[in-house]
Amino acid sequence: MIKIVSGDITEFEGDALVNAANSALAPGGGVCGAIYEGAGFEELLEACVKVRPCPTGDARITPGFNLHTKYIIHAVGPNYYLEREPEAKLREVYRSIIRVARENGIKTIAVPSISTGIYGYPVQKAAPIALQELSKAPDLDITVYCFGFDVREAYDEAMETIRG
Repeated sequence: MIKIVSGDITEFEGDALVNAANSALAPGGGVCGAIYEGAGFEELLEACVKVRPCPTGDARITPGFNLHTKYIIHAVGPNYYLEREPEAKLREVYRSIIRVARENGIKTIAVPSISTGIYGYPVQKAAPIALQELSKAPDLDITVYCFGFDVREAYDEAMETIRG
């Protein structure tokens, strides 16, 4: 099941939340910065150092520390302007999230709009891709967190198209 909400992903209560990460799993801005702050900067940084690097399209897992989740799945989406095949890499990152979730017995997960911030992926193009890939995991209870009206609007429109 996929649910779309507006709000702060760090407030999610469930098994895991997804961090829109960079390949070094280093602290960043946006969703990544909020997750580092919410989890506990030093603890999360230490955990990320142990599992990095993470190539574009892949995902790594760490404890959730001070968040309301047991785990954080760090997923590296494509930079829209630098990646040769950004759509393929975006699809791959959502598949990696699902794979890591299943490997770790995760059933409830919060996912942000990956690559649509500083990585420049147009949200109108990214939303349908994200929902197409996430809908392939009916065994997971997925909440997509949208930050901003434009992101929420794009995901709502994509969901209507997928549902037909």
